[in-house]
Amino acid sequence: IRNMHTNGASFFFICIYLHIGRGLYYGSYLYKETWNTGVILLLLVMMTAFVGYVLP
Repeated sequence: IRNMHTNGASFFFICIYLHIGRGLYYGSYLYKETWNTGVILLLLVMMTAFVGYVLP
């Protein structure tokens, strides 16, 4: 079950990066408020993943 959790977390980040790439490709960054909200959510997800990785 640990491998399923690890692979699921990796897949989640792959989906996030693909979503960001799509936003860059289609120019979604022009909507500043939406883009900034997405960046804040990305940073929160990265912080949560780091804390989950550091914990025993």
